[in-house]
Amino acid sequence: MRIFLAALPLLLAVPAGARDAPSPARLKASVGALVGFGTRHTLSTVTDPKRGIGAARDWAAAQFDAIGRACRGCIAVERIERSFTGPRAPGGVIVQNVLGIQKGRNPGRVVIVGAHIDSRVTDVMDATSDAPGANDDASGVALVLEAARILSKQQFDATIVYAVFSAEEQGLWGATLLADTAKARGWTISAMLNNDIVGNTLGQGGKREARWVRVFSEGIRASEDGAAQLKRRGDGGEDDGPSRALAKAIDGVAGTLPARDGGGLDVFLDRRPDRFGRGGDHEPFLKLGYPAVRFSVANENWDAQHQDLRTDNGVVYGDTIDRMDFAYLAKVTAINVAAITRFATAPAAPAEASLVGDLSRDTQVSWSAVPGAAGYRIHWRRNDSAEWSASRDLPGNSTATTLVQVPVDDHFVGVSSLAADGSESLVTFAGRAPRR
Repeated sequence: MRIFLAALPLLLAVPAGARDAPSPARLKASVGALVGFGTRHTLSTVTDPKRGIGAARDWAAAQFDAIGRACRGCIAVERIERSFTGPRAPGGVIVQNVLGIQKGRNPGRVVIVGAHIDSRVTDVMDATSDAPGANDDASGVALVLEAARILSKQQFDATIVYAVFSAEEQGLWGATLLADTAKARGWTISAMLNNDIVGNTLGQGGKREARWVRVFSEGIRASEDGAAQLKRRGDGGEDDGPSRALAKAIDGVAGTLPARDGGGLDVFLDRRPDRFGRGGDHEPFLKLGYPAVRFSVANENWDAQHQDLRTDNGVVYGDTIDRMDFAYLAKVTAINVAAITRFATAPAAPAEASLVGDLSRDTQVSWSAVPGAAGYRIHWRRNDSAEWSASRDLPGNSTATTLVQVPVDDHFVGVSSLAADGSESLVTFAGRAPRR
């Protein structure tokens, strides 16, 4: 593992308050800079200082470095890399991620916000043609950089990792590298937010939709083996895994934002891991059991995805910057910033929560203690509802309680941890306690 700092033109951080709003102009400048590298294909040149993925990664590293210097070293630049070989890189390729790491007071607990820097045209193996990748996914990289600029003005309990992935288009390899790195380093990941195609409102066929952003989350968990799935069948909780809990929490955060900070943009809680039949950089994290979701625009424009730059029969193809809506991208950025703030401020979620209550009108709830938690919140709801409807707060020295006249047969229960300021972790779904 190596650390590089690139001396390239910078988009300098601007003075602002503790929580300034994301800047559409700055987001546009970042996307324009990335488009200016011509192609960012994973197999493109890494030696040309002005074109290709190498120059683009150097530029991203320089942005993190500038933000880090503006906050007196609160963000460190790190590059991690590994060789991958597959059908879309038969000769092998060094996949390198650029990370900005904002260390928290509890450095082992981590919130990740990421996007992929690589781009492509129609032929996934074409590493030389212009592939501007403005929306897919310079929009996400611009969001990550803007989030770093805003959040660098505060210190958090959790470490925030701002991740710029390579090789998404070749096989989610950059995300796989970071997920494996997180596991090797023993990180406790409270949330992973993947932002991929987040900057347009005019979709296929001229349909415009600027009222919401989709947040995709898994129900059936990729990390569960057969035995765990059988237990899930009995316990329920298909709508309450870590990823789904994360999506629900983001939806709740978005609903509290004022207009200047992304208010009015709804979170469309999309109950599948990703778009139908497709995938993204959050999935390697899901396979390891980490809570992870994907942000994506309300309406995609497939004429502007994975297309050679051309005009056929009057139809313009290509992922170019003129198709983007930067006011919308700023709102998506604001939701990310608010969500990261919550998850980086709250304690970790309880590792486990369990129930006893068969053949009883009362339900006994127990959970694992969370270091640093000032309290816990017990949530419950009837089994015919998707949203928590009742809750009870308990002090930080509690690890069990009884819900009187809340029969386990007809209710789902979950437990979250609370910080002293009331910041709340994700909700851990409570299943059957182990038989003794």
